[in-house]
Amino acid sequence: MLEVKDVNQFYGGSQILRDVSFSVPTGACTVILGRNGVGKTTLLKCLMGIVPTRTGKIEMNGKDITSLKPYARAESGIAYVPQGREIFSRLTVEENLLMGLATVKGKASKSIPQEIFDMFPVLKEMLNRRGGDLSGGQQQQLAIGRALISNPKLLILDEPTEGIQPSIIKDIERVIQMLSKRGDMTILLVEQYYDFAQSLADHYLVMSRGQVVKKGLGEDMEKDNIRNFVAL
Repeated sequence: MLEVKDVNQFYGGSQILRDVSFSVPTGACTVILGRNGVGKTTLLKCLMGIVPTRTGKIEMNGKDITSLKPYARAESGIAYVPQGREIFSRLTVEENLLMGLATVKGKASKSIPQEIFDMFPVLKEMLNRRGGDLSGGQQQQLAIGRALISNPKLLILDEPTEGIQPSIIKDIERVIQMLSKRGDMTILLVEQYYDFAQSLADHYLVMSRGQVVKKGLGEDMEKDNIRNFVAL
């Protein structure tokens, strides 16, 4: 599904990503772990085209998307839930969700699929409330719903548990597990909360100082001592 080859990125004179290479298998959940400041969010922004890659290549289904603009990547089937959610606080929940249909054509671009409300019932209850009036956890559900509404091929999530109460973390975990088991959507998840990551990972990557330093199967995370590795 996604192939990242020798990606490098700099902020000023500081190198943030160093020859980052990895593959994301189709229909699986791949988790990227690492401490703050190792380049995880920068990597996701490069994948989405928000930050241009200095060198390297990004391919999706064999097509080179390295130079595509963010809207073109969205049209190709990539959806992104950024760190901090970035919902439109002055728009209603319904208006926020409809924004996610910008890349959808025809009649489907006019209505919110019932599946979104099945996954996150609170969004239907608060359809006419402004996004800024929702709690942090509800805003996160809205951000994920907005990303899912276009039925993407690849869903990228940046630390969806950050600042979220445990009950909503469980709801988000349930939805990601359901999507992963369905097998028709590829998921790339950046996360620091180890238990959440382990429960979802089919594959894992660990980043340190802008590099991928370890990778393997999700089922091997305990055996590979990833909990302590990430905590160092």
